[in-house]
Amino acid sequence: MAEGAVRIEQLAERFDISLMTVHRDLDELEDRGLLRKSRGVATALSSSLVESSDVYRANRQLAEKRSLAYAAMEFVEAGQAIFIDDSTTSLQLVDLLHQRAPLTVITNVLTVMNALKATRGISLVALGGNYYNWCSAFMGRMTVEAIGTLRADVFVMSTSAIVDDTVFHQNVETVDVKRAMFDASARRILLADHTKFEHRALHALAHLSEFDIVIVDEKTPEEHVSRMRSRGIHVVVAPRVPRAPFDNFASKGSTS
Repeated sequence: MAEGAVRIEQLAERFDISLMTVHRDLDELEDRGLLRKSRGVATALSSSLVESSDVYRANRQLAEKRSLAYAAMEFVEAGQAIFIDDSTTSLQLVDLLHQRAPLTVITNVLTVMNALKATRGISLVALGGNYYNWCSAFMGRMTVEAIGTLRADVFVMSTSAIVDDTVFHQNVETVDVKRAMFDASARRILLADHTKFEHRALHALAHLSEFDIVIVDEKTPEEHVSRMRSRGIHVVVAPRVPRAPFDNFASKGSTS
């Protein structure tokens, strides 16, 4: 997780264990969706075809993700119903939502469900389906069908890549679920840190012009911001959050 990718021989040497033991342990971690093995290398990094585990993504660009979440809260109002997707960027919203209670939160993400299940003022709607460990989320036909019976005020989502001003993701089932949430929402908000403009993925989800608001961080190159605005895309550049904002969340989320 720290290095992103490492050769299997290096792991054997580092921990003074056999290659057979390394392969066995890596196979178990791969089955859990935490990494991939390919040609003698174990990697937690995403590619254009495969998304990395949420465990790996959760602490990447953390300061930027917090700033995006804070900026997104300016567009959340008490009494709304909100879809939250399986991105680790949207996950940063979870500890802030009590500030706008009462809210109804609709999600397919087990991590979000566990975080909000005892939060005062939050009505939680949990979407089921087939569970995928690599993203801690439920997806598939049952999930999409359940979303189709609902209508929300706001959908907050992130993405794996932005190519030609279009949002892309590696996994088609992820795209199906996010698109269903997108279509079932009155307002769509995209959270995208600067690294999303450097990545590529296979499956298109939506053009940036289809979003009501695109929130980027301060490190996003001005050329991207200017280009999007010239095309009529509502872009908000989120200011950096000076410190970790969630210190007192446990007491605020108490049901007692």
